Amino acid sequence: MTTEEKKKCLIIGSGPAGYTAAIYAARADMQPIMVAGLQPGGQLTITTEVENYPGYPDGIQGPEMMEHFRKQAQRFGTDIRWSYVSSVDFSKAPFKVVVEEKDTIMADSIIIATGASAKWLGLPSEQKLNGFGVSACAVCDGYFFRKQDVAIVGGGDTAAEEATYLAKLCNKVYMIVRRGELRASKAMQHRVFNTPNIEVLFNTETLEILGEKSVTSAAIVNILTKEERVLDITGFFVAIGHQPNTEIFKGWLDMDEQGYLKTIPGSTKTNIPGVFACGDAQDKTYRQAVTAAGSGCMAAIDAERYLAEKGLH
Repeated sequence: MTTEEKKKCLIIGSGPAGYTAAIYAARADMQPIMVAGLQPGGQLTITTEVENYPGYPDGIQGPEMMEHFRKQAQRFGTDIRWSYVSSVDFSKAPFKVVVEEKDTIMADSIIIATGASAKWLGLPSEQKLNGFGVSACAVCDGYFFRKQDVAIVGGGDTAAEEATYLAKLCNKVYMIVRRGELRASKAMQHRVFNTPNIEVLFNTETLEILGEKSVTSAAIVNILTKEERVLDITGFFVAIGHQPNTEIFKGWLDMDEQGYLKTIPGSTKTNIPGVFACGDAQDKTYRQAVTAAGSGCMAAIDAERYLAEKGLH
């Protein structure tokens, strides 16, 4: 049996951006409905300690923090659905959104907060030790590895930037690069090569991340010489990019070559009036919980003003 319903505001995705948008939208009496997605709570649900979000002086576990966000959104009346959006039709307002390939929601405004997913190497040990020494965010987790030896995988601008960031905190940073050169800009390359405690390992791949309960070392191999080596490290960072979760919006919304949604600078407005984007689905620069939450607030305010202008709220 399929259903169809009409709503003022639909939020697609959860996490800091989606939940914050929901809090603001619900308090503005927009009666938001949220389709939480396949990973309710977003990337923070696979993060352990969060120490850099304001208001938590002793830090907090990522999943617990997302529970706080969820409860606050529901307290003001957000209708959270534990399902996923399978397709959209933004050709005209109200916008048509299909949930789980059967149920239809017609919404006067849409807030997209689908986030992004880190790209991983695909090693079983990588997932096993994720949050226990393995991380995809040096800015988030580098602090936990002060004065320790760590490794970072990647050769682009993000990897170079994160390697130099880690070098300020850590005793030694091994930079594992598959190619024989860095893909990073010349300026970033100079920073890497001029940082004495970064050792760049070119033509190198990771065979396995070792450790039972936390990272203790990593087995690597030189692709050219086939020589294997074990690095004694306690932290392993993956910086080979992120993939925004925006596939279902292709053909409807403007996005860059990586798939990040384009918004009008200083706002969360997309190329379609009434459709707004916030969080990591449109932010490839900062990708922090606090910036995602801030843009979720912006999206709700933008949506409320849009509805008011159209006489729908």
